[in-house]
Amino acid sequence: MRIFPAIDLKGGKAVRLLQGRMEDATVYAENPVEVARDFKAQGADSLHVVDLDGAFAGQPVNDATIRQLIQSSGLKVQVGGGIRSLERIEELLNLGVERVILGTVAVRDPELVQEAVARFGEAIVVGIDAKKGQVAVQGWAEKSEMMALELALKMKDVGVKHLVFTDISRDGMLQGPNIQSTVELARESGLQVVASGGVSNIKDIILLQKEVNLGASIEGVIIGKALYTGAITLSAALAVTASVSDLSGGKIDLEKDREGDGC
Repeated sequence: MRIFPAIDLKGGKAVRLLQGRMEDATVYAENPVEVARDFKAQGADSLHVVDLDGAFAGQPVNDATIRQLIQSSGLKVQVGGGIRSLERIEELLNLGVERVILGTVAVRDPELVQEAVARFGEAIVVGIDAKKGQVAVQGWAEKSEMMALELALKMKDVGVKHLVFTDISRDGMLQGPNIQSTVELARESGLQVVASGGVSNIKDIILLQKEVNLGASIEGVIIGKALYTGAITLSAALAVTASVSDLSGGKIDLEKDREGDGC
């Protein structure tokens, strides 16, 4: 399971939002490049970047910073936020981005996603952001009428193989990710899913890794606020995924924890 430490960009700074609300932004670092270098020093090989300004504006805003993040950190970077054209996808890939995450456009223009997959293959990832199962778009500012599984299956039909699934109600709240919904989405869609939203402590990573060990197609997890507040260390999270064989000893009652997940 891949660990994606997260950097959300707003005005060129690393921030975190509460449940996607731009008015509830906390600045954690004036220089995101230094943050990325620190993640690399702790052992990370991947990075999840969201251009929050771009997500709301629907156009690129933080490209200079994204380029610096890639060139200075040496991390494999996936980027989302306001990406709504083939030209924009190509621009990001030319910057050195490993994977591009499409959100709003997956709901509003699935034909574009299909063409993107045909041209760029597995560099295309779809981000499904949902609250109570209902997909949100336009930087989470608007609700659609589509449910998360419905969108996932439509994306599978056009050739998408990877999803990022975020439970908006958990994002930035340090209440734990919605593991049950993530596992169900992975199982019912048959796609590779990256869990996102609410990681609060090392137990969350252990539970996700145990689901992977049990066969869930969860390819990774995004960790944001918990890293910035010190609730979890990146090195500890990476150690969990590096010690897969040590997670089968039954130290955690998985079914009990599922029941207590509140999902």
